[in-house]
This record gives sequence, C-alpha cells and structure tokens, in this order.
Amino acid sequence: MSQGVQGQRWLCVCVSELKMSCWIFFLSLLGFLPLATPTCPSPCQCSTNIVYCASRQLTESSLPASFSPSTQTIYLNDNQLTSIPSGLLDNLQSLQVAYLWGNPWECDCNILYLRSWLQWQQNRTLYRNVVCASPEHLRGRIIAYLSEDELISTCQYWYCSIALISQICLFLFILLQAVLLLFIILFLHRFQRIANVARTPMAEPTH
Repeated sequence: MSQGVQGQRWLCVCVSELKMSCWIFFLSLLGFLPLATPTCPSPCQCSTNIVYCASRQLTESSLPASFSPSTQTIYLNDNQLTSIPSGLLDNLQSLQVAYLWGNPWECDCNILYLRSWLQWQQNRTLYRNVVCASPEHLRGRIIAYLSEDELISTCQYWYCSIALISQICLFLFILLQAVLLLFIILFLHRFQRIANVARTPMAEPTH
C-alpha cells in the first residue's frame, strides 16, 4: 500500500515538473518572438524580404536606422537623399539589389561610404543611374566610378576650415594660459610683499 502511494506521489512530481518545463519553454519562445519577427521600418512598406521606401521624401536624418538582415530588395529611389549613413547596408547579407536612383546625391566627403559600397557590388551596371547631383563639376557622374581623389578634392575646404578653427582654438588656449600665469605671478608677488610687511617688527612707542 505504501509503495502505491509513493508511486502516485512520484508520478505527480514528474507531471508537475513537466508542466513547469513546458511553461518555461513557452515563455522563452515568447521572449524570443520579437527577435524572430522583424518589424517594418517606418515610413516604409514591407512584404516578404522586400522593403519599399520609394517616394517618401526621405533624407539622411529620416532614413530608417536599420533594415531586417533578411532583406533582399530595398527601394530608396525618388527621395531627397544626399548620402547614406555609414554602415547602413553592411549587415544585409541577403541583399540582392538596392534601388537608389532619383536622389540628389551630393558627391563630397559624405558620399565615400556609398561609393565604397557600390564598388563592392558584383553587378555595377545596376547602379549606372545612381549619379551625382552636386557639386557642379561632378554633376551627372556615376558614383560607383568616381575616383577617391575626385571626392577628396571636394573635402579640402572642410579640412582648411577645421585647421583654421583648430589654430584659433590653440591660440586662445595659449592666451588663456598666459593670462592665468600672469595672474599667478602678480598674486605671488603681492603675497610676498604682505608677508614681508608682516615679518617687519613694529617700532616701540617713545615716551
């Protein structure tokens, strides 16, 4: 009789542990469900492995920060994009094509990432219509075929401005140090005079 009661207890414990394991597994699935179900970035429309963001007046600041790794096709054409944020397309291992035409691309320092990405594509002919809108001397040029020297030459005015600002900041910093040093010297000189006066013995009054 006691063996039968112990057997029933053991069976109840096993059933309880099995239920608990099932609940833990179910909750773990719920926890990973958002990771397994990618969301469509706003303001785009999405279908299976396709992200449609064309004609949304997108700029670099309003462009989605990321896309699903399973994305195979992205439509970014006919927007107001002047450049692509660095690294945006790097993690899309399944990406087959990105439609980028119809944007006012500015071929300056900020276009270096897009140019590099285009040059890594196996079929560059798909991107012959991705051309510069500015500056004037590069207008109409295919971005994928621009040389690095051509783009760096458009950045020189930025380098000159940065160098000038750096020199001004350095001059102001040195000037501030000189003023502080002068103030410290004057303070120490005044403190020494006060200390000398304090050490001088006072004359005794005469009767």
